Order: sequence, then structure tokens, then C-alpha cells
Amino acid sequence: MRGPPFPLHLLHLLPVAAALAFAGAEAAKVPAIYVFGDSTADVGNNNYLPGSNAKANFPHNGVDFPFSRPTGRFSNGYNGIDFLAIHMGFRRSPPPFLSLTNKTNHQILRGLKGVNFASGGSGILDSTGSTITMTKQVQYFSTIRSNIMARIASEPTYRLLSKSIFLISSGGNDIFAYFTKNSSPNATEKVQFIGALVSKYENHLKALYVLGARKFGIVDVPPIGCCPYPRSLNPTGGCLDILNELSVGFNKAVKLLMHRLGSALKGMKHSVGSSYAVVSGIIRNPAALGYKEIKTACCGAGKFNGESGCTPNATYCSERHLYLFWDLLHPTHATSKLAGVAIYYGSQQFASPINFRQLVVDVN
Repeated sequence: MRGPPFPLHLLHLLPVAAALAFAGAEAAKVPAIYVFGDSTADVGNNNYLPGSNAKANFPHNGVDFPFSRPTGRFSNGYNGIDFLAIHMGFRRSPPPFLSLTNKTNHQILRGLKGVNFASGGSGILDSTGSTITMTKQVQYFSTIRSNIMARIASEPTYRLLSKSIFLISSGGNDIFAYFTKNSSPNATEKVQFIGALVSKYENHLKALYVLGARKFGIVDVPPIGCCPYPRSLNPTGGCLDILNELSVGFNKAVKLLMHRLGSALKGMKHSVGSSYAVVSGIIRNPAALGYKEIKTACCGAGKFNGESGCTPNATYCSERHLYLFWDLLHPTHATSKLAGVAIYYGSQQFASPINFRQLVVDVN
């Protein structure tokens, strides 16, 4: 967990984030937000899938969401995408795609302001998970784009999309899936796996670019080896280092990929937000950031509350704002709020080559 300390001056922005959320934000700074990824970004798509796999639309999830409503977010309240959307002037994340499918006209109208395609359990690779793959998420976006184009014509659609923000938060589940098959990879195997993962990521990004995306906000993978679930697997109770090593390797490769694509693809702009830097900063210096518990999840069961998920029968903590983790794998509302501030307004430690605010205000 090396690295510079968390810049405490960013903490003064937390009340700003809270006020924006309460007031329903301000005028939107971009036309729309389109969201892709896994459970770090999902706001309810998985509610519409058959079976009970990778769902969060039940208590105690959402206990701190307006009206204590479980929406399908893997959080006690908002997730990181919600806070990034609030900073961009929206009320919270755009709605889940699958909530719009039976409302054709509504779908087009909402699509003009953004849609969230993210699906908990999914990854960058099609083989990861059994929910909505990123390939499918991009196909769903293509459908929305066609609907918008039919409504407002091609040129205005391209203009709308070029000014909109495309948020992507994925990769952690691919690393977990790889670790399940190979818990002690050698150096060559690590390089091969990360190379294959980033190559597939590149395909998704290029597909979105071809469809009109120009401004990409990428959220990297946090130190997933320090989540309560991996800790519960470790006899010492420490972080599982191999998972963090794979996360670091992947994050470095993604930064290089984005730099290369930014040079090669005309008009493409990007920011890579580092959830890795945020979470590792909290773990290094919890008290300074107002945290009391950084190992045990607020909600769950077993060692570190990390052996099973946050179900209606699970116990959950009352001081949720003092916990880094909500459940066995996901951050609390408080952690997501801090991450949103750091990635949106922060220095290059938290978002590079520019932060998300600079990406938003950058005029094409």
C-alpha cells in the first residue's frame, strides 16, 4: 500500500457532494452519461435477469438510499457512478437499460440524457460471469444510438454523443475469475493474462468510438485483494497480494492503452480515475479520513463479514459512514462519495492525464 498520502484538502469538497445530491444537483454539464461495467457501476440491470445471480435488489442494500429503497445497487446508498453523475450536474446515475426496454418512447427520451448498461458479475472478457457481458452492453448502446438517430437525425446524434461522457468501470471480476483458476501465476502468466484482458478492453473502446463516443471516463480496479472476501480466504487475515498485483498490472496497462488510443483516434479524450489510489489511501490512513473499520464489511456474515453477501438475514452495522466496505466486495456510500470527489476534482494521483472535471469541461 505504498504511495503518497490522501490529500486531505479534498475533504472540504465532501459537503459539496452531499449538497448536490440533496438538491438534485445543478444544470447538467454534459448532454448525457452512458455507463458500462460491473457491480461497481450497476444500478439495477440485474434485477431484470432471471435467477438470483449477482443481485442486490433486497435489504439491507439501499438502507441509506432515498426512502431506504433497495434498487439493485451493491451499496447501502449510492455507488461511485452516482456521485460522478452528481458532480456532472445530474440527480444520480442514468437509469438501467433493462428498465426502459418496454417503454419505447420513454427509452428514446431517457437515452438522450444517458443510460446505464452496467451489470454486476460481468467483466471485460465474455467468459467472465453469467450476466450482461460488456460485448452485450455495447450492443445495447448501439440500439439506444439507433433509436436516438431515428428521433433527431444523424448529425445531431453524433454531436450529442461527442460531448457526452462514457463511463466504464470493469476488470475486477476478470481478475477474480483468473485467480480462481490460477491462484499463484508466474510472471509470464500474469503478463499473458493482462495482455489478453487489455486487448479485449481495447476492442470494446474502439467499438464505442466507432459508434460516436469521444470522451471516456475510465475507473480502474481497486486493491481487490483487500476486500473482506479475499481477506477471509487468507489465514493471516491480510490482503491477498496476488489479487492486488494483478490489479496494479492491469491498471498500468490500461493507462498505457488509453494514452495510445488517445494518440491514434481523432478527437478521443480520456481520464483514468484511480479507485486503487483512493482505497489504498484510506487503508494507509483511515483515521485521518474518518474511518474506523477498513477490514470488516458492514453487512455480511463469517470472518470479516466476508464469507457471505449482504442478505436480508445478515447483520449490518449502524455506523456505516465509518466503514470502508459495505459488503464482502463493495464500498460503502461514504467510500463512493470520497472516490467521486477524488476522481472528479483530484490531482494526477487520482485521475490522469486530466481529472473528470477537466474531461467534462473540455470543449471538442
